[in-house]
Amino acid sequence: MQRQVQLLALAGSAGLLLGALAFEYIGGMAPCPLCIWQRWPHVVALLGAGALVLASPIFALVGALGAATSGGIAVYHTGVERRWWSGPESCGAPDVSGLSADQLLAQIMEAPVVRCDEVPWELLGLSMASWNAVASFGIAALWLASLRLR
Repeated sequence: MQRQVQLLALAGSAGLLLGALAFEYIGGMAPCPLCIWQRWPHVVALLGAGALVLASPIFALVGALGAATSGGIAVYHTGVERRWWSGPESCGAPDVSGLSADQLLAQIMEAPVVRCDEVPWELLGLSMASWNAVASFGIAALWLASLRLR
């Protein structure tokens, strides 16, 4: 049973990564910087595959930590999208007050193509970042549950 739960957790992280890449490369939705940040912890979570091979609980903890980290970043990203707090400067609209035309043009040309504070897609009122948070915390719970099944 433990192995099946760990396989489900691995499939969850892999599925989230493949889904993000599909939205990007098939759906044409370029990711913002926070979207990219949410992907890396799932790459770390995939290291949990070592739990299947080596039967060491440390790999399950790595998987749980990776998934939970992605969930935390996703909650932060959701807050930026909903304007509950501001995101990193690289993600939002620049302050253009008091700029000359040349300065404004330079700032526009340097601005990121995709902003973190806009919701490009949502389902049932939740953005992609919000869904990632739900899924990531669920995956982390699976990893932790697999530790209890030892």
